[in-house]
Amino acid sequence: MFSTYFELGMLHIADLDAYDHMLFILALIAVYQLIDAKRIIFLVTAFTLGHSLTLAMATLEVVRVNSSYIEFLIPITILITALTNIFRGRNAGRGAMGWKYFLAAFFGLIHGFGFSNYLRALLGKEQDIFVPLLAFNLGVEVGQIIIVLIILIIATLLFQIFRFKHRDWILVISGACSGIAIILAKEAAFW
Repeated sequence: MFSTYFELGMLHIADLDAYDHMLFILALIAVYQLIDAKRIIFLVTAFTLGHSLTLAMATLEVVRVNSSYIEFLIPITILITALTNIFRGRNAGRGAMGWKYFLAAFFGLIHGFGFSNYLRALLGKEQDIFVPLLAFNLGVEVGQIIIVLIILIIATLLFQIFRFKHRDWILVISGACSGIAIILAKEAAFW
């Protein structure tokens, strides 16, 4: 049972049909480089903690949120993160990290609601949902770390081999994330 839900968590993050999570992670770490791995892991974990909390609360039906609002808010979190990168550049990843951790956790809360209906349906037959929820969220964390490593390897290759400037990387990645987020928000508009 643990391995099944762990794998589902990893697949949830890597699902190309639900690429909004990967897009958020990409925007979140665009300002960092491989030498910032420790900061990145803490940011991704903060996101996972927020994601896990609302996923658990929604799965247990402690909180119910209109999915239309969530489907709109998820691309807004991507847009805010990407715009912060554009306007603050490399400084978006430096300085006081407390607000970045808080923001990642808060945005994780929003993203957690996005998958809760599906997970609630999966867990509906389980007597004890603690282990499946834990396994799923650990799978999410491991999946995110794998995605982060892939992004950092690509960025490092671009920086070192092709002499791509970090500032250009931030602008290109964050600009693309912003554009996609605007399209997703428009498609998910609930009014």
